[in-house]
Amino acid sequence: MPSEENPDNKPGEAADDPFADWAEALEEQKRTDGPDTSDQGGPLAGGAAMPFSGASNDAPHQDINMVLDIPVQLSVELGRTKVPIKYILQLAQGSVVELDALAGEPMDVLVNGYLIAQGEVVVVNDKFGIRLTDVVTPSERLRRLSRG
Repeated sequence: MPSEENPDNKPGEAADDPFADWAEALEEQKRTDGPDTSDQGGPLAGGAAMPFSGASNDAPHQDINMVLDIPVQLSVELGRTKVPIKYILQLAQGSVVELDALAGEPMDVLVNGYLIAQGEVVVVNDKFGIRLTDVVTPSERLRRLSRG
């Protein structure tokens, strides 16, 4: 991203930050949407880390800082389908696989295979992204984990 698009960046800063375009797009969205809606999506929507609740000292906050840099697999699921193996063996270039999701439905956002949100596909600077429309609450995530 050229520096003339974002004069606040220092020279070379955009090249070091692969998320600079996304941050700029989110800032632009906030300006055009009006009031701040970052708390509507839960703890992940605002981009801030959620400290442990009910603690007044710094020890629990330091504990969560230890896990904030652990990488996790974030994926967006377009849809699913079950097919017999003979169908898989017949697939060739140009084959179309019908999925169970309808066009325009929200996409599932998964972290390590667990649903954490749903959203809509967006394009920023010729790259696909997802705008979260509904974030699963932490209590619901724990309930789903306990069910197995």
